[in-house]
Amino acid sequence: MNQSTNKNYQLLCSHFQSISHFEHLSALGDWDQAAMMPIGGGEARGAAMAELAKHIHSLKTAPMLEQTIADAELETLDPQQQANLREIRYQYQQANIVPGSLVEAKTKAAYKCEQAWREQRNQNDWQGFKPNLEQVLALAKEEALIRTEALNVSPYDALLDKFEPGMTSTRLEQIFGGLKSWLPQLIEQVQDKQQHQARFSIPHTNSEAQALLSRDVMELLQFDFNHGRLDTSSHPFCGGVASDVRLTTRYDEADFTSGLMGVVHETGHAKYEQGLPLKWRGQPAGVARSMAIHESQSLFCEMQLGRGSAFLQHLQPMLKQRLDCNLSHQQLLNIYSRVTPGHIRVDADEVTYPCHILLRFEAEKAIVSNQLAIADLPDFWSAQMQSLLGINTDGDYKNGCMQDIHWAVGEMGYFPSYTLGAMYAAQFRVAMEQQLGSMESLVTNGKLPAVMGWLEQNIWSKGSLLTTDELVKQATGETLNPEHFKQHLLQRYSA
Repeated sequence: MNQSTNKNYQLLCSHFQSISHFEHLSALGDWDQAAMMPIGGGEARGAAMAELAKHIHSLKTAPMLEQTIADAELETLDPQQQANLREIRYQYQQANIVPGSLVEAKTKAAYKCEQAWREQRNQNDWQGFKPNLEQVLALAKEEALIRTEALNVSPYDALLDKFEPGMTSTRLEQIFGGLKSWLPQLIEQVQDKQQHQARFSIPHTNSEAQALLSRDVMELLQFDFNHGRLDTSSHPFCGGVASDVRLTTRYDEADFTSGLMGVVHETGHAKYEQGLPLKWRGQPAGVARSMAIHESQSLFCEMQLGRGSAFLQHLQPMLKQRLDCNLSHQQLLNIYSRVTPGHIRVDADEVTYPCHILLRFEAEKAIVSNQLAIADLPDFWSAQMQSLLGINTDGDYKNGCMQDIHWAVGEMGYFPSYTLGAMYAAQFRVAMEQQLGSMESLVTNGKLPAVMGWLEQNIWSKGSLLTTDELVKQATGETLNPEHFKQHLLQRYSA
């Protein structure tokens, strides 16, 4: 195609490639402050990152973009170019809603709050954390009101749209309402079933050995260490960019099992990033589709694959080699299928995990609508935990409302992505097995690359060339169907 006939589109591509370069640096700055930066660097780093965020925002709202986008829409573009232009328009529209001054203020407040949160959480210091959180969430609510006016949606939907375009709280309430109709009964049934299961001690293992095991597991999952690395942080995450993916985890020397599955989870995120379409890197169409789709990939690796019998069979000799751990395959299976209500979301089993998201969803809606003051959050949290999981968190802020990093950095509307991701993951597995046969058989027979190949072909390589519904329907034949998640849990835990 003669590029001269698409000069406006090409100008937009060049402009957004520049934006991508700055976002690359921003992503590495975020990783560094979480994994490497000394605590004393927080204030200066926060100021620098706020300046960078403001600059990126100015590029996304450049005066020339509106007319250039309109002119590009009149040019002759192929379907993928049209998809990229759609995503360019979306990013431009989203950026124009929020003033640069608010972007800068939010970034500064988030860095201050997150840096303080690390120490305050360790000290169970709610009173110290509360004013920082209030400042961050006040700015998040200010953004929500601005977005509400621009998008003509509710304040919470305006924030939800940032992470899951097209999703609404009404649809979430229907989806989560369905969960509430059967999940509590399943939790009770599985606990009754497992109460006589033999218990055993987990050996103490040092962090250095766990780090070596983590690398082995990442290699089993075909992580490309030429384009990524693994470090430690207060809260596990996957960041960086597709060509330089940064994973972090945390190790517990008294119990390696949580950290191990945490690595599998974050590697799922990383595989998605590394599998994004090379042709579209640096363009809006080349990024991950949404946070729920991103979480579907991490939860596919952790829950659908990682906790399966066949994958644990592969892990057993690796545990013996790296940790001198003699847990049997059946013992590993018992560990990773045990359903036990607990305080911590990231350590939760896949049956009780949605309860943690239901709590946060209700809290976020109430905070954004000013029905819940931050000062009352601990009491709300404890009441919800008692109702959903029978756990009392009174006075235990560290393992209660201070446990997650998301609110500390102003990410309101993110949490529903986790349970939506679990649902998508179950749906992807069903579609994969219809084409390739049982995933357990594939893994048992050394055909894990076929599993990864299906994900690459149907999810990773699509980037944002398709909308979420288009992506899921093309891969599975239907849009989101929560019934697949229900059937997955029933088959794994009630059979």
